Amino acid sequence: MTAVFFFIFIAMSLGVTYVAARRTRSAQHFYTAGGSVTGLQNGLALAGDYMSAASFLGIAGLVAMSGFDGLIYSIGFLVGWPVVMFLIAEPLRNLGKYTFADVVAFRLRQAPVRVAAAVGSLAVVAFYLIAQMVGAGNLIRLLFGFEYELAVVIVGVVMLAYVLFGGMMATTWVQIIKAVLLLSGAFFLAVMALWHFSFSPLALFRAASDQYGPAVLAPGRLVSNPFDAMSLGLALMLGTAGLPHILMRFYTVPDAKTARSSVSYATAFIGFFYLLTFILGFGAMVLVGQPAIRAIDAGGNMAAPLLAKAVGGDAFLGFISAVAFATILAVVAGLTLAGAATLSHDLWVNVMRHGAASDREQLTVARGSTVVLGVLAIVLGVIFKGQNVAYMVGLAFAIAASANFPALVLSMFWRKFTTRAAQMSMLVGTASSLVLIYLSPTIQIDVLKNTTAWFPLRNPGLVSIPLSFLVAIVVASLWPEAEAEERFTEVEHRVHAIPAPRK
Repeated sequence: MTAVFFFIFIAMSLGVTYVAARRTRSAQHFYTAGGSVTGLQNGLALAGDYMSAASFLGIAGLVAMSGFDGLIYSIGFLVGWPVVMFLIAEPLRNLGKYTFADVVAFRLRQAPVRVAAAVGSLAVVAFYLIAQMVGAGNLIRLLFGFEYELAVVIVGVVMLAYVLFGGMMATTWVQIIKAVLLLSGAFFLAVMALWHFSFSPLALFRAASDQYGPAVLAPGRLVSNPFDAMSLGLALMLGTAGLPHILMRFYTVPDAKTARSSVSYATAFIGFFYLLTFILGFGAMVLVGQPAIRAIDAGGNMAAPLLAKAVGGDAFLGFISAVAFATILAVVAGLTLAGAATLSHDLWVNVMRHGAASDREQLTVARGSTVVLGVLAIVLGVIFKGQNVAYMVGLAFAIAASANFPALVLSMFWRKFTTRAAQMSMLVGTASSLVLIYLSPTIQIDVLKNTTAWFPLRNPGLVSIPLSFLVAIVVASLWPEAEAEERFTEVEHRVHAIPAPRK
């Protein structure tokens, strides 16, 4: 039954890829689907891109293993969307073409800014890919008994087929299909879990408290350090507005008004979904049990599929697992496409070729970059085996909030922002977040098995985000740039004006 659901989804998505491949003839179609996606379609695709393995598998696992504290990820992932809606969506669509680096470099010198932006974007993509591939490996191992490493390779190969041949059009429709499947699957799973408790969430929480003690309904089991909680919250709230694969989706719509409406749709879908994850986590805690979840995967990532089997048998397990697989493939495809756009559009076309590359050349480089990122995803997925996927995505958000968000906001809204300030802000934000992650308990204790860590916080956002802003302000004040300041008037006009739809 599981295999049937898997093959149905893969057949559907490969059919979408085949149709999309026939329409993907230019770099614009490969990167942005020709700007032809509607607001509702893009809203569903944004939700599909955002509701990753971290959301479905990771948060449910965190709640199942830690209780109330898992909610911090649900809330954190959601509260970043008002920032995107009111601060980022329209200016980004009005100023850019394919990537967020287009916006940062709009009034600045191209090469230094794009190189620095590429470093940050690729770091975010790499950490995000780790979470998806770890989730995929555990899922395929649970269902088919394959070795974890083989499962990661299978996911990487299937994802490459989507992106290489179908580009953004195929990725968009795979994400839309996945969003509909995930929302409906999570809803039915939550309903079936609540059926065992007379459809009363309070009865479910009482059962969890009776089984594991009242501490599961109180904060402090997952994040006990208040500075860790502040750091994680800051990273999740601001990181959404710095995620390359999310920002890239605003170029798939015809105008800024549609970009804003698509964020409204996405926020509604995502908010509904995150309300369900809490039910799924506590349902798995009570109906499956923490020992059984931990026996399958130490990170707790298989809580939702195990809950599906407990409440609906093998058939429902097959459906939910296919949905989870669809979730991972769609997000990995979006991430790989964003990474490929960074390598080809930002680095090759605008730095190496100074904007003189032909459309065919751009497409060739983009597809080559896709293969490189696919291999990287497989390698990273194998290395980070056993980590909770929601936690790993939290680190990706911290890098995005440190490396990309400060430069993006300052480039659009601060007249005195300069090329050197943008470059230093992005490089310092990336380097500081990566170094602090390496020195944190995540790597030193969990991965390297040391007894202590040099940096006490598990998420670096509380230090690296203010540091990135501070570096930008100090550098811009010490080394002003007249040309960048003069061109800010054009930025202001584009940010607040509504340009004609792109043809």
